[in-house]
Amino acid sequence: QVQLVESGGGLVQAGASLRLSCAASGRTFSNYAMGWFRQAPGKEREFVAASRWSGGTTYYADSVKGRFTISRDNAKNTVYLQMISLKPEDTAVYYCAAAYPPRSFYEYDYWGQGTLVTVSS
Repeated sequence: QVQLVESGGGLVQAGASLRLSCAASGRTFSNYAMGWFRQAPGKEREFVAASRWSGGTTYYADSVKGRFTISRDNAKNTVYLQMISLKPEDTAVYYCAAAYPPRSFYEYDYWGQGTLVTVSS
């Protein structure tokens, strides 16, 4: 069982940056694929970014490519989502997810509770 706790959300203006964190419990964090998803008001949850495992492949949704970066610190059991040049359309609840064994970039076994990011224009 893995527990995920997101933090770092908040209210920012367009063009600003934020870094989200996701702290994971578990003994073999480095073996997990980690992902970030988001759900905007009135919309379905959508994929944002994924990290297959430590030092492995990363993958991004086209809408965030070049602006968002996923990274992980296995010593701290934490995955990050660095977001720059934020846009109002990035407003959403952001969820961290974990998968073991790693499968596709879209399939996960564990989910956090989410952290709200609001970008004002």
